[in-house]
Amino acid sequence: MKEFIIEEEYAKLRLDKAIALKYTDLSRTNIQRLIEDGKVFVNDKKAKASYKVEIGDKIQVQEIEVKETSLEAQDIPLDIIYEDNDIIVVNKQKGLVVHPANGNPDGTLVNAIMNICKDSLSGIGGEIRPGIVHRLDKDTSGLIIIAKNDKAHINLSEQIKNHEVKKTYIALVRGTVKENEATINMPIGRSTKDRKKMAVSKNGKNAITHFKVIKRYENYTLLEIKIETGRTHQIRVHMSSIGYPVVGDAVYSNGKNPFGVIGQMLHAKKLAFKHPITNEELNLEAPLPEYFEEVLNRL
Repeated sequence: MKEFIIEEEYAKLRLDKAIALKYTDLSRTNIQRLIEDGKVFVNDKKAKASYKVEIGDKIQVQEIEVKETSLEAQDIPLDIIYEDNDIIVVNKQKGLVVHPANGNPDGTLVNAIMNICKDSLSGIGGEIRPGIVHRLDKDTSGLIIIAKNDKAHINLSEQIKNHEVKKTYIALVRGTVKENEATINMPIGRSTKDRKKMAVSKNGKNAITHFKVIKRYENYTLLEIKIETGRTHQIRVHMSSIGYPVVGDAVYSNGKNPFGVIGQMLHAKKLAFKHPITNEELNLEAPLPEYFEEVLNRL
């Protein structure tokens, strides 16, 4: 049980904000969930997140009991681009699922990270697990950040929420893109025709994608793509919606290509963000996969 007395500097703040300032290892989202679950007390009584604290209030926060995960560590080779005590940045190979789910109970990035991290894992959400703060589709290769502890996880989640993590992708699309650069600003939501797919939808969430032509080939274009938002399948949906589907994408195009590529030719090449603990500016880069380079050479 965490406990503290409200002093003048915290007076008149919302309860959830006061707790977040006092305990930086807890996110506002987690604090609000604790309050909703009746695990936060003001002067020995339950209170709402919106309660304005007063000088002298006694605040008690019943911490989440972190349970051991049922997931198993597995020795899966990974291309680690950067690692320290707080984070790991991996160049994820195409075909590797990020997190266990129906159809992929193991053999995932999470299982691999658990084998590397051993006892150094995030416990956000009440279960010990690697801190997956953002995702890549199974067949999208490239850079992904994993937090080793709660403090790093919370900070990175806030950076992503505030669009402070800059992501740059490389994609090969079908068709000759006429514009040298452009922005796609179209909301994305769950498809009403196929619940497993996403689609441009007026009722969807805001989604913004910027692209710039790197090189034009006959019937194909190599693009540099930057995203402001992180919607599910965002790049694949946006590019397909304007008539330039990502080569090999079996979901948002017919998936056919003369190169024998399985899965979309989309690579998360660069990541720029602040280290969640030291605040150091990190600019990391992962080379294009060998198969990607081979296709470009053929073109």
